[in-house]
Amino acid sequence: MRNLDSFFALTANRTAVRTEITAGLTTFAAMAYILAVNPSILSVTGMDRGALVTATALASALMTVVFALATNYPLALAPGMGMNAFFAYTLCVGMKLPWQAALGLTFLSGLVFLGLTVTGLRRRIIEAIPAELKTAISCGIGLFIAFIGLKNAGIVAADPNTFVKAGDLAAPAALLALAGIVLTATLVWRKMRGAMILAILLLTVAGLFIPASDGKGQLTQLPSALIALPASLAPTFLKLDLGYVFAHFLELLPALLALLFVDLFDNMGTLIGVSQRAGLLDAQGNLPRIGRALAADAGAAMVGACLGTSTVTSYIESAAGVEEGGRTGLTSLVVAACFLLALFFSPVILAVPAVATAPALVVVGIFMMQGVTRLDLSDFSVAAPCVLTMLLMPLTSSISEGLSLGFLCYVVLKLGTGRWRELTPTAWVLGMLFLLHVLFR
Repeated sequence: MRNLDSFFALTANRTAVRTEITAGLTTFAAMAYILAVNPSILSVTGMDRGALVTATALASALMTVVFALATNYPLALAPGMGMNAFFAYTLCVGMKLPWQAALGLTFLSGLVFLGLTVTGLRRRIIEAIPAELKTAISCGIGLFIAFIGLKNAGIVAADPNTFVKAGDLAAPAALLALAGIVLTATLVWRKMRGAMILAILLLTVAGLFIPASDGKGQLTQLPSALIALPASLAPTFLKLDLGYVFAHFLELLPALLALLFVDLFDNMGTLIGVSQRAGLLDAQGNLPRIGRALAADAGAAMVGACLGTSTVTSYIESAAGVEEGGRTGLTSLVVAACFLLALFFSPVILAVPAVATAPALVVVGIFMMQGVTRLDLSDFSVAAPCVLTMLLMPLTSSISEGLSLGFLCYVVLKLGTGRWRELTPTAWVLGMLFLLHVLFR
């Protein structure tokens, strides 16, 4: 224990081994869905589903360990949602790109990111974002996480006229989720350790006795087995095709830029939002050791492509562990260990229904929204870009869109109010990049 305290600076970060373990388990519980969702999405490209499960778990575990040891921050990495959809439906289905070539394109985007990181450009980009906008990013991600939770629970649903409406609140799944939100919030208010993971477990067990909305079985399905050997990685391992990418480089350049934009802005928003909530930012609102964090993130895209999955990046669900008190890389190592164990216990993990994790996401979103009290919304030059950022993240279902349009609003307001001298050269360049992202995405 003493060695762990010394290596991860637990005392200095006002945490303990037990807290870090609980936080790691909570983060994993909140993001374990990726083990089922990522293979489901990527398999439409023709990739082997079993190999995708193994690649997802291994890529998540390996790069989370690298990130933890390089930064000592409580963030976990996994194949990014949105990035996997772009890989499958835009690159492979839409552009008819072989999945091997799409993996090559993913590897190349990570290589370019590594170059931007080594030159310090990525760090300057992040530090160009003002402190109030970083707070807004954190709050916006909170709204986004809560919205995902409500959607997964069936509490909100799509509507062709009003876009969003209340779901079938009398449905068993929605009622269980509503009860779960109240239960989770109560346990959190009582400061019970492991409140979120306990609530997830209780809701999963309750789902064994509640019928599914489609009338086919129960909300929680008993797994066919407790333990199973991992599927072979051979069908996807090192199958990336860089030759195809370079042979069609000009044709694929827009797709490469899209990967760069989405990964840059989504990762930037996640890194800032979760770090801000964990109290890791310094007095100037910047993240210490950010160079290491960005280098690990760039390497994650490359390693993921080699294993056979879409871009691996930091996860907003890391906020769940942060709310449980996770403050160091020990939290991340626990998450990585869970991903490795998941290779053998995947039948059990996949039995946890989305409705059981939905309340945790809603409560985490509420936590992250509390940062709004640090914003001086009486100053309209602060209110406009910050509120726009917070609203657009859940409404567009995209961290990058909210960040892009919010920062553009910030730059334009500086110009309109005659305070353009407050903009750094990096902020000008970043504004142009965001404008290009909006116009040509």
